[in-house]
Amino acid sequence: MKFPERVYTEDEVQEARTLIEQGYKHQLRVKGSRDFKSKVEKALELVKIANYYDFLRTYIREIVEIDGLSQLRESEVAIWINKYSVADPVEAAGFLIQKAQQMKDYTESRLYYDTGEIRAVNKRIEFLKALKERSKDQALKKRCEEILKAWTETTYP
Repeated sequence: MKFPERVYTEDEVQEARTLIEQGYKHQLRVKGSRDFKSKVEKALELVKIANYYDFLRTYIREIVEIDGLSQLRESEVAIWINKYSVADPVEAAGFLIQKAQQMKDYTESRLYYDTGEIRAVNKRIEFLKALKERSKDQALKKRCEEILKAWTETTYP
């Protein structure tokens, strides 16, 4: 069974969900300028250090450079992200994991926007904690701590 080209209709979502449940993983593609690809690769290395790469490629097929607002494109199984959002590899990696969680919720037919955003942010925080724990680089651990502090100081309803 081949993963659907788009994931929009009920049948396409069900087909995607079935494949994911059977262990399907995407061959993750990055599209954009050389500089963009380089920065995304740095973020992906952090995703691998935290042991979240399989999670990411379960729910995301491609990461595409755009000039506009960064966003999840559910029907395309893609993250559209601008060059400013990948400038800090730790923040970029957290964003990718957050959007992968939203795509997971989408394929499971769970609310993935509005209050569903809380689950996605919590996944980002979980990722940052794992990255901090698994990294041997003290500067990276410090950066994770700074970002975690900013995220956890935010109050959610």
